[in-house]
Amino acid sequence: MSAIDEPLYPIAVLIDELKNEDIQLRLNSIRRLSTIARALGEERTRKELIPFLSENNDDDDEVLLAMAEELGMFIPYVGGVEHARVLLPPLEGLCSVEETCVREKAVESLCRIGSQMKESDLVESFIPLVKRLAAGEWFTARVSSCGLFHIAYPSAPEPVKNELRTIYSQLCQDDMPMVRRAAATNLGKFAATIEQPYLKTDIMSMFETLTQDDQDSVRLLAVEDCAALGKLLEPKDCVAQILPVIVSFAQDKSWRVRYMVANQLYELCEAVGPEATRTDLVPAYVRLLRDNEAEVRIAAAGKVTKFCRILSPELAIQHILPCVKELSSDSSQHVRSALASVIMGMAPILGKDATIEQLLPIFLSLLKDEFPDVRLNIISKLDQVNQVIGIDLLSQSLLPAIVELAEDRHWRVRLAIIEYIPLLASQLGVGFFDDKLGALCMQWLKDKVYSIRDAAANNVKRLAEEFGPTWAMEHIIPQVLDMINDPHYLYRMTILHAISLLAPVMGSEITCSKLLPVIVAASKDRVPNIKFNVAKVLQSVIPIVGQSVVENTIRPCLVELSEDPDVDPEAWKLFSVECTLAKVSRTAEDKPVGAAFIALILSVIVNPLGRNPVLFFVSGLEYESWYSSHDFYSPH
Repeated sequence: MSAIDEPLYPIAVLIDELKNEDIQLRLNSIRRLSTIARALGEERTRKELIPFLSENNDDDDEVLLAMAEELGMFIPYVGGVEHARVLLPPLEGLCSVEETCVREKAVESLCRIGSQMKESDLVESFIPLVKRLAAGEWFTARVSSCGLFHIAYPSAPEPVKNELRTIYSQLCQDDMPMVRRAAATNLGKFAATIEQPYLKTDIMSMFETLTQDDQDSVRLLAVEDCAALGKLLEPKDCVAQILPVIVSFAQDKSWRVRYMVANQLYELCEAVGPEATRTDLVPAYVRLLRDNEAEVRIAAAGKVTKFCRILSPELAIQHILPCVKELSSDSSQHVRSALASVIMGMAPILGKDATIEQLLPIFLSLLKDEFPDVRLNIISKLDQVNQVIGIDLLSQSLLPAIVELAEDRHWRVRLAIIEYIPLLASQLGVGFFDDKLGALCMQWLKDKVYSIRDAAANNVKRLAEEFGPTWAMEHIIPQVLDMINDPHYLYRMTILHAISLLAPVMGSEITCSKLLPVIVAASKDRVPNIKFNVAKVLQSVIPIVGQSVVENTIRPCLVELSEDPDVDPEAWKLFSVECTLAKVSRTAEDKPVGAAFIALILSVIVNPLGRNPVLFFVSGLEYESWYSSHDFYSPH
């Protein structure tokens, strides 16, 4: 191969791989189509590459999916929007393949290209493509065509617009349910491009056809069209034509249609307006809240707060609250969980008196639910109730239940309580917190579950930040330091972790006088893991304390740890110790320690016989000057 051809060799390989039998090679080449196109140039891409792709649309689905995606971004490689029409043939072929994800990606790419094409090209090339697909013998082509009408219609001449509306109406009545589903899915987008006179006639006729379809999979998609069309119609037309359909759907024989109504309820209410909602949709919503199917009740319960915002407090109390009480003791735990996730938001809507009289008993009932997710959902939204009824009443009514949950047998519930404690503390105030919740925070540091202990350590840090170092010095530090002598080594490790978190909050003086002596004492612990963690904690406190403390207290402790006689964990412990020592040594001079770290790691790898890694480490330090001079500086 000549020197001139060498730069093009990788491109030639990619082109050859487009025909390779190995699917991975073909896929790799398809994903680099832009590279091939740049190498070929715009003209050869139009005349050679695109026709080749058009002829090879019977490949594996994964390859076709990648091709459909790439072609959507190919306009710059064929010469710009003037030549965008050359990209339509390969994508038209992909719109007819059997695999759904390939067709959807091809439609997406066609929409992207069509939105950039000149109006003349849309009329001459894009609209005929839509017509061909809509008339396709195989249903897959007709399904794909439904997603292209909203791109084709705005640029079409008036006679062609009439034809396109007629074709879409035929698709809404197609023999294949898959086509009718696609027509229902895209009706809202198509309707947004239609002129107002035809919207009230042609589009509403198509909509009515879909709402009366014998397939529930089509009717449930028509529910979404209710909201989309409602935004396009005049308010009076919406009430006259959309509202009866919503009410009918809410009583549909198929639970999936009723579920879709419940799920889309707020959007449907916005479409018909507040007045129609109060008069016609409240009874429909009450029926959904009391539906026989749990799935429908779940969807309806999840919308209860949003729905109540549209109503007056009186209507909500009269019609919705009785249903909420029933749902709070529903036989399905998932219904109760859905209700618990939103019910706290009803407090600001109903006001203080109704919340105290009506909602608080429901909150307490859900807080004691046997299903953990129900309790978690209530706990996470308590602040919404506090804003309405005040902290005094909240503490009297709900706090006993919260304290009980703090010892819940499900650790995820206890974890949720811990994560909520700082917020609760800020709301309760320091005095109330000390009386009721302070002991719990210490108790969690000795929990049997690691995630709880870890969260508890972070919790004491956040409490110290909330109430200040003075409060923490009186209420947290003494109790935390007492636990360092606990017989169980895992609890001692938790305390070390808590100390490392508290040190930055407490400041240099308290860290040096109270925390550091405890850390140093822990370095003589009988458990190697404790010693190992001592080295890590010392490393975290170095930036907090003064240089003299580092030299007089921390360095001697680390040196002693590096000479520990324990064999098994020695290498890994030494890694932490020596890294910390290196940090101590280089803090002031800001010199690289990367070579020392590498030498230490190598010493662990090449020293399987248990010989003292310190010798290897020291020899590694000798190479540090060479390492620094070769610009290999690494802060790690």
